[in-house]
Amino acid sequence: MNRPRFTVYIPSHNYGRYLSDAIESVLRQTVEDWELVVIDDGSDDETPEVMNLYRGHPKISVYRTEGIGLTAVCNFALGKARGEYVIRLDGDDVFDENILLVLGNALDRHPDVALVFPDYYLFDDFGKIFAQERRHRLYSENHQLDMPPNGACTLIRLSILNEIGGYREDLGAQDGFDLWSKVALRYKCANVNLPLFYYRRHDANLTSDSQRIINARRQIKKDAVNNQLAALRPIIAVIPCRRGFDFVPDLWKQEIAGATLLERSIKACLSSTMFDHVVVTSDTEETGEAVGRYNDPRLSFVLRDAQSTIRTASIVPTLEMIARKFDPELRGVTLVRYLQSPFVTVDTIDEAIGTLALGGADSVTAVEEIRSQLFRRTRHGLETLNRSGELRTDYDVVYRDVLSCVATRNRNLPSGSLTGHSIVSFVVPSAECFLIDSAQKLRIAQLMAGETS
Repeated sequence: MNRPRFTVYIPSHNYGRYLSDAIESVLRQTVEDWELVVIDDGSDDETPEVMNLYRGHPKISVYRTEGIGLTAVCNFALGKARGEYVIRLDGDDVFDENILLVLGNALDRHPDVALVFPDYYLFDDFGKIFAQERRHRLYSENHQLDMPPNGACTLIRLSILNEIGGYREDLGAQDGFDLWSKVALRYKCANVNLPLFYYRRHDANLTSDSQRIINARRQIKKDAVNNQLAALRPIIAVIPCRRGFDFVPDLWKQEIAGATLLERSIKACLSSTMFDHVVVTSDTEETGEAVGRYNDPRLSFVLRDAQSTIRTASIVPTLEMIARKFDPELRGVTLVRYLQSPFVTVDTIDEAIGTLALGGADSVTAVEEIRSQLFRRTRHGLETLNRSGELRTDYDVVYRDVLSCVATRNRNLPSGSLTGHSIVSFVVPSAECFLIDSAQKLRIAQLMAGETS
């Protein structure tokens, strides 16, 4: 039997009501040299009946697994794949009829490219298109590789998938990011600015489970950068404190759930294995006395001038002073941990370092995505900043800095810049975006942490 050029596989777990549309979109492809592998992963809906409609088609193979999960099903499909190129179509999504033609041509013409992905339409349960997502061209219009493609509808060489060991089965989410983290740092990738599939949004989407996605993303980053941390060292965490200029003197002394804001920040930083040094810096020796109660060789105190703590003063000279003490050649990284954000976890701190390593940028900052409509005033009235419900690109997403932590390469500091020229970001859970900048916010934080008095 001749080897097909493409292997398409469709996993389905209780997507029976959509599955026929997905399969038919493969049958309508404008190229002929494909095979289709359909896997029912323990469905208890009409999925088996729908699959039976296509059983016996010479290009379609059907299988059943018993609830092993999406990534395990993906690896099962790879074991059945015979094509040169492999692409997944989720059971609730639909191909454009030209997706294999266009993406296959892209890989044929560029043998150095490992994978290629297209733009796509968003459509609802009733088949109505309500938006188009567009990604700017990699390496030419978009120089940062911090936004992975979807796990589905990305065409990848089977040899590359086998080389990287297929998909991780221990996370339960973010298979696309897992794939990206393994491939993008070693191989060239590409995208095509044509909408070539239809991505269905509904309540059962895996993408609606935000915390599971965040946890999986963090673990993938942490594992992916383990071999790169040596090139970033020394890695320094800095916790800035001050006596005045906040809504109360010595804000670092304020307690939440029995621990001061400084103690919470120190605990989070010392819990990370990534830091070579954790430095508390303040304009009062009293802070140094609090630091001296800890018995960890990584932790130290650096006194800074009171003038450097005023609200309009840049933190960069203080960071440069500290960096030159612990990293004279400025080869490493400094992370600033703001104690005013008391709910930032060690996982977020580690993710900041992992994002910087993977993104190859000058700095990284934690952000929150703004989903409500934002406008700016122009001479002709209000202009929308973040588009929705229409054509949207990766540059239309708007974020806000949540001041939880920022990591920068120490080489940026002598120029007076905290961020350098290129900044990447990562989205943090909403609870970690809470910033204490008033007495009311402090009380709210205490209540959030379970205090009642």
